[in-house]
Amino acid sequence: MGMKRTDLLLLLILAALWGSSYLFTRVGAGEFGAWPFAGLRAGIAAGLLLPLVTWRPGFSSLRSHWRQVAFIGLTQSALPTVLFGFASQSIPTGLSAILAATTPLFTAALSRVWLGERLGFSRLAGLGLGFVGVAWLVCNKSVPMPGDSGRILMACASCLGAAVLYAISAIYTRRHAASVPPLAVAAGSQCAAALLLLFPTIWAWPDRMPSAHAWGALAVLSIACTAVAYAIFYSLIARVGASRAVSVTYLLPGFGVLWGALFLHEPITLNMVLGCATVLAGTALSSGAVRFPSAWTLKPVSAL
Repeated sequence: MGMKRTDLLLLLILAALWGSSYLFTRVGAGEFGAWPFAGLRAGIAAGLLLPLVTWRPGFSSLRSHWRQVAFIGLTQSALPTVLFGFASQSIPTGLSAILAATTPLFTAALSRVWLGERLGFSRLAGLGLGFVGVAWLVCNKSVPMPGDSGRILMACASCLGAAVLYAISAIYTRRHAASVPPLAVAAGSQCAAALLLLFPTIWAWPDRMPSAHAWGALAVLSIACTAVAYAIFYSLIARVGASRAVSVTYLLPGFGVLWGALFLHEPITLNMVLGCATVLAGTALSSGAVRFPSAWTLKPVSAL
């Protein structure tokens, strides 16, 4: 049974919201600094998410899983948001979104190492193809980026580091917090992230008060791209299942590139499109969403 039109619309809205998060990070993080921007985002999102789950069944399970939820907050929210904040000051929105889409690649690779999960031919080929796409984007000057090349490479490494943290968080959640309702994990992890980032936020607070433009970007990012987006995401999981809900991953880079081009006039080059397509193809294969035809794989020959 296919997805209903309402579900498809929610999926597109979610992709548009999460895809725009790189735009708002680029607009606001430069004035706030990466640490305060991440801390304020987590704090505002936590304040909005907690009332949604406080009185729901299963919220009390956070008490017995607070260590696990705190780790998820560190790896899924706090550190990745800081890393994207650093990266946004050196590379375009679209490139950040494309590099973030490598999360399923790292998830597949870490699942093999951490969980001993067996990867078939299609998934292994997807890993190779996806990382070729990343190398193409980073090393082939796919996006015109003025500035120090070392700074640009560090920004790209920050995005990839955030993708690795997302992958670690996903695997850890599946192993150690599967019994906690997902929306409760989202609210609890945002609270944990806000607490973990409290002192860095105070320590790194900018000398000059950020502009209203930067505050607006922070507000939209925290409310729409975090709190509202999480609510939509977990609503989709309930309506169509997790496997279909996570297909939003394949739409994020397109929206990230689109918003950057529309609002920040970032260029879209052929090399960038080819690199993005390669990364997404590898991601689809490595995650198991797409497989090579069985005829393409080698099969043992039965003895006569």
